[in-house]
Parts: sequence; structure tokens; C-alpha cells
Amino acid sequence: MKQLLSDPDNRRIHTILRKGVNGFHPLIPVMMGLLLFFACENDIEKINTLLSSQTLPDLTGKNYEIIHTDSGKVKVRLLAPEIRKISSVERPYLEFPNGMTAYFYDDSLTIESVIEAKYVIYYENEKLWEAKNNVQARNLKKGNQLNTEHLFWDEQKRIIYSNSYSRIVNEDGTFYGEKGFQANQDLTKWKLIGSKGIVKVRNE
Repeated sequence: MKQLLSDPDNRRIHTILRKGVNGFHPLIPVMMGLLLFFACENDIEKINTLLSSQTLPDLTGKNYEIIHTDSGKVKVRLLAPEIRKISSVERPYLEFPNGMTAYFYDDSLTIESVIEAKYVIYYENEKLWEAKNNVQARNLKKGNQLNTEHLFWDEQKRIIYSNSYSRIVNEDGTFYGEKGFQANQDLTKWKLIGSKGIVKVRNE
């Protein structure tokens, strides 16, 4: 299945599901089972409470790929083994429970930077990505590497940032942001918050 969307910046977003997508979940058998379970008590309030306490996905998919293009050129490619779409909440989101890898391309279609995380959420209305658990970002051209446990990527502003303890390693040394960092999405420019570090001394 292929779906073409558009955003306010007129950038095209191609969403491709590479393998079978499981449509809407079979909620009817689940609900019938709950009704039978509580039938002896005839307590509808308990049923409603149980159902409302669960956030069930509207859509699930396997081996998911998203390609962002700008003026016909691929800018970002996202790969994830699993996706869940949650719409029936105040803040709709896509969940990637088994993590995601994001590849950022330059104008010559060369991979410029890579971000990996074990768990990711995408808030659709805000175009905001939230990555958790062993988050690693690398700029392949400059050799910069960033590690943190919690990272945000603002798709519209094209920046990544964190409010959590972060580490950046580059050719100049190892630097730490006690209160996080802010950088452009290709990691060519970055700023640590509450920084300290160890600088390499070059012999002349």
C-alpha cells in the first residue's frame, strides 16, 4: 500500500508499507469475551472501565519504511520492524515499540547522519518524534557521535534536542551535556547544555 501526504512546507512524504499490514484489530470478539466474563455480575460500569483503560491500536504493520522527499530528492529514510497507530486519544501518535533507524541524506543522496533508538513515538499533529532507550546519533562525514537516553526530533524545525544527560564524541574529544543538548538534524552544529568534557591535545 502506498500513500502520498503533504505538509504545510510543501514537502512530500511518501509512506510505504513493505509487508502485510494488519488492518483494524478484531475488537468485536474481545468485547464479546468481556461481556460474557462480566455477565454473571451484570456490571456494565466495570466493562466500560476496563475498555477505557486500554489504548488499543487502530492499525499495525510490520517492516515499515517512511521516505521524506524535498523537491524530489530523498532527505530522510526511516526503517522500523513494527508500527502501531493510535488515533483514539487526545494526542494521536504512531508507536514503534521495537525501535527505529533514521537515515538523513545530503543533496547528492549520500547518507550524512544516522539516528537509532530502541523505542520511538511520533506525534502526528505536531510532527514531533520522541526517541528513548539507548539513543545514538552519528554524523558519518564528520565522525561526530551522540549518545543519550531521551531525544526529540522536531521535523518542521529540523532540529534534534534532549533535556537528558548526553555525550558527544568527536575529533576534538569527549563532551557531556548534564542537561542535554541541541543540534541540527545532520549533527554538523550542536550545543551542549550544562557542558563539561575532555579535550584532546594535539602534538605540534
